[in-house]
Amino acid sequence: MLLIVRSMLLAVSLFLAFIFGGLVCVLRPRHRDNVHMFAKIFALVASIIGLKVILRRHPDVQDGPYVYLGNHQNNFDLFTHTKAVPPGTVSLGKKSLVWIPLFGQIYWLSGNILIDRKNRSSAFDTMAKTAEKIKRNRLSVWIFPEGTRSRGRGLLPFKAGAFHTAIAAGVPVVPVLASCQSHINLNRWNNGVVIIETMAPIPTTGIDKADVKAFSAQVHGIMSAKYNELNREAATLMGKTLPNDDV
Repeated sequence: MLLIVRSMLLAVSLFLAFIFGGLVCVLRPRHRDNVHMFAKIFALVASIIGLKVILRRHPDVQDGPYVYLGNHQNNFDLFTHTKAVPPGTVSLGKKSLVWIPLFGQIYWLSGNILIDRKNRSSAFDTMAKTAEKIKRNRLSVWIFPEGTRSRGRGLLPFKAGAFHTAIAAGVPVVPVLASCQSHINLNRWNNGVVIIETMAPIPTTGIDKADVKAFSAQVHGIMSAKYNELNREAATLMGKTLPNDDV
């Protein structure tokens, strides 16, 4: 019964969010703060699924611009990571999203950037244009460097695109980690906590293309360590052991 009620509430909430947000996007198409607006609305939905999201921001993270690096776990990212999305930030998503009725069109109108990952030449061109937008408009970009949902497999290997973009734009990367979400169950009244932590900016100055692989591995190590740390903290707050999908 709880699953049915929650599913209905989620459907209604998202529908209303898309209608309201869609109207705003029509009035100010591709505005730099559209994504932040949607993020604030979606973050409110966490309470509907019995989830408390704790957000911590590193004091060195200011107005940017940055390339934010989030860990992509599952569909619940829509209600957890969104709490950390600041103004002046858009996301990078796969081009096929535009074909999803209503969501895809609003995703594009919001100002997000679409990339065709299946077409290597087109993907490189999109990343180059993204770097120019970052520099020209002082726009931050949110990227999931794993390129796909981890679905309980820990922090997956990173693709290089996010790092090439940050280096080309001359901006730091900022890791944003969410603790494990695999325990969330819509049929459970209390789903405990998810901790989101925005880490300190990592400069890209002086890094050239030949160093991207090593730099990516370095950042992956930093994020993996923080992910495990957040998992332990979340488990302690909930008074039980969460599934640790990184060991």
